[in-house]
Amino acid sequence: MGKVRNIIQTKGNAVFSIPSNTTVYNALETMLEKSIGALLIVDNGKFVGIFTERDYARKLILKGKASKETLIREVMTEHPVTVTPDSSIEDCMKLMTDKKIRHLPVMENDKLIGLISVGDVVKFIIEEQKFIIENLEQYITH
Repeated sequence: MGKVRNIIQTKGNAVFSIPSNTTVYNALETMLEKSIGALLIVDNGKFVGIFTERDYARKLILKGKASKETLIREVMTEHPVTVTPDSSIEDCMKLMTDKKIRHLPVMENDKLIGLISVGDVVKFIIEEQKFIIENLEQYITH
């Protein structure tokens, strides 16, 4: 099974982040513009949390807060679960399933180096299985 570094190598390590004093409305605009479901929260170069579509739905809308007045720091998830480039894809899938999360920030030496989503993990697993099947088919036919 592959490692997180394999996903990062293919996907790239572009990270979209905002400071915690950004309004939720501005964060949502960024998410729409970038077509992403999560933003990493970075203050003064330090990773402090994550803001996801679920955070928006559960911590803002359902609590009657206004997105133009609420700051990200009020609704972000602090200290989210993270992985390293050496974490296995299998461990990531287990973490995402057990914790019911869709995004995993990737940290290396206390530095944020990427973000993987459940879609990235599933895509990797499908590609890996496809490769194995093709190799087995070649082995059988030769």
